[in-house]
Amino acid sequence: MRSRVFWRRSATAGGVYASALLGFAATIVAARALSKTEFGLLGVVLAATGFFQLFADLTVDEALVKYGFRYVGTSRWGRLRQLFRVGLALKIAGGLIGAACLAVLAVFAHAIFGQKGLALPILVASLLPLAQAPEGVAAAVLVVRRRYDVRAGFLVVSMALRLAALALGAPHGVTAAVTAIVIAQVVATAAIGVAAWVAVRRYPAGAREPLAEDRQPFRSFVVRSSIGSVLSPMRGILGTLLVGIVTGPLQVAYFRVAQAPQNAFAALSSPARLVLLSEQTHQVESGRTDLLYRMLRRYVMGTTAAMVVLVPPLLWLTPWFIRLAYKDKHGVSYLGATDAMRLMLVVGAIQVVWGWTKSYPVSIGRPELRIVAQSLEIAVLIPLLIVLASLYGATGAAAAFLVASVVFAAVWTVIVLRLRKEPGGIVSAAPELVAPDPLLP
Repeated sequence: MRSRVFWRRSATAGGVYASALLGFAATIVAARALSKTEFGLLGVVLAATGFFQLFADLTVDEALVKYGFRYVGTSRWGRLRQLFRVGLALKIAGGLIGAACLAVLAVFAHAIFGQKGLALPILVASLLPLAQAPEGVAAAVLVVRRRYDVRAGFLVVSMALRLAALALGAPHGVTAAVTAIVIAQVVATAAIGVAAWVAVRRYPAGAREPLAEDRQPFRSFVVRSSIGSVLSPMRGILGTLLVGIVTGPLQVAYFRVAQAPQNAFAALSSPARLVLLSEQTHQVESGRTDLLYRMLRRYVMGTTAAMVVLVPPLLWLTPWFIRLAYKDKHGVSYLGATDAMRLMLVVGAIQVVWGWTKSYPVSIGRPELRIVAQSLEIAVLIPLLIVLASLYGATGAAAAFLVASVVFAAVWTVIVLRLRKEPGGIVSAAPELVAPDPLLP
């Protein structure tokens, strides 16, 4: 059993790191195939897509993981399948709303961003929310089966397809690049969807059962989780959009390049966070909160040590890295992003150490806790970003992110210390209702 768990965790790490490398390669391919202005416009299109996708999309995934483990533990197979049906319907509805919002944005894109050439690529990108909607449900199915290694494998497939899409589409312009990304997403969603369908069919048969008394708690969990999940990635998306509004495509291009270390560090901690989400939710629903905090303590100690070792040399190597990796189609490097990248490197390190804040609230059944910390973070970020980006461009935007990240880390430290002393701080199924899962190690 230990060897199987070790293999799954190792495969998860390998898959996530491979997908991160492919994503990094995709960014470099796009930067080299486009001019700096075109690369900035592509960044605006993808940020706008992510922005409306976040607002329209309901974060059902986390609720599916939480309640999925509960129904597996109590052998309620009919209700488990109904849970996944409800989740899929909600995700598709959110995808349709996101697509509609982007179609409207395409009409007003020139007036909002002051740049030509955005309307058509944003209109094409409006297909992305709908194409991506079922992927979240499929990923949740695999996590509930504790096959996060398979989930990581499909991340590799998805990013490989996106890399191929940008390699083929970007040389022909922004619209062609976005079109290729949409096609790649359709293929990636279909692939993981088939795997999730097979995984669900392997559960024992059960009569169809409505959510009944869990309907209202499930809805409440979805709403709280959605608000928290909207705020979490909103930082990067909102940053790109605001930089585009108060400056222009060139500073957006620099800011996108500067985000590379932040994205790399997020990928570095992603396997651990995926394992934490699955294992800690399983521990809470089994009544073993002591194991939850033991895993959390090990994660914090390990990531802190890693950041202390990695960050100083990376700060020194930043200009060399930019010269090596980032050049536009005319061969000119993005050295203007050097200071911004150094600041974002520190931001990324902070987010790695506090990366547990994404899975921890879901595992303990308190997703609304993210709203407090992330609301304060964004309340600090937005005014600072507008002022500093207008004065110092991408470097000012990165400085605003650093201040906001420190606030976020401080707030979450206070929250978790108080929760450990709070009697009703963790929400789980009653221990006497939890039966051993016959399908899982």
